[in-house]
Amino acid sequence: MKRVLLTGAGGGIGKRMRQQLAGAYPVLRVSDIVDLGAAGPGEEVVIGDICDPTDRKRIVEGVDGIIHLGGLSVENPWEDILRVNIDGSYRLFEAAYEASVKRIVFASSNHAVGFYPRGQTLDDTVRPRPDCRYGLSKVFGEALSQYFADNYGIGVLSIRIGWCFQKPETPRTLGSWIHIEDLTQLCRLGLDAPTLHHEIVFGISDNSRTWWDNATAKRLGYAPRHSSDQWIAEIDASTVPEPGNTVALGVQGGPFASEGYEGDPSRVVPAAPAGQD
Repeated sequence: MKRVLLTGAGGGIGKRMRQQLAGAYPVLRVSDIVDLGAAGPGEEVVIGDICDPTDRKRIVEGVDGIIHLGGLSVENPWEDILRVNIDGSYRLFEAAYEASVKRIVFASSNHAVGFYPRGQTLDDTVRPRPDCRYGLSKVFGEALSQYFADNYGIGVLSIRIGWCFQKPETPRTLGSWIHIEDLTQLCRLGLDAPTLHHEIVFGISDNSRTWWDNATAKRLGYAPRHSSDQWIAEIDASTVPEPGNTVALGVQGGPFASEGYEGDPSRVVPAAPAGQD
């Protein structure tokens, strides 16, 4: 990888990953629709909208690999999800193929499988169960990644990112937490692995309390350096209630699953299959 593009570089994860990737590649191109400040050493700054054809062509031109963080990162009206996360992602992948891009790392989300019950262990082969429109757009992105890997030969790594903040705050995020250094390591694996077709991995650190089997990531060489275990005692002792309604508290996606269930007592938490802890 000589020139790597980081979309969404002005977002919460993007800002920190920009710092982590400094000096990792000969040229790091950072892009977003917001002001990104001056280019640092070895950087190119390209301001533009992936939903705009002219901008999109400028953004991807001449890059070897893409880390695609750009898009709406929380629940939004369907029209916005459709335009940015679904059509925008498709158009970016299409432009990447036309620009002869070799690798793409797609920022998927745990909300693509967020309606599975807590206590059920998931690996990358389970069928999608999105918990919201945002999660639904990430299911599309994973399918899009498979399509471009199969039909166009682009190597793609889809990362179901968990809780990428300074520390976990609830029992749910204790299991889904990922340190930015570990997430950056996963992204670099997607760009630098000698061979890659399309793989789905979970974006988590080395947490003992998790519902996710990340064997595929480890097979690719992932060796997380961080763990949420240092906060177990603090969170277990906390009396702060976890946000979300009854259903949200029973599924892995948490409060993202709340919307369709508010005020409907007839809806129940999906049960874990027999034999699951």
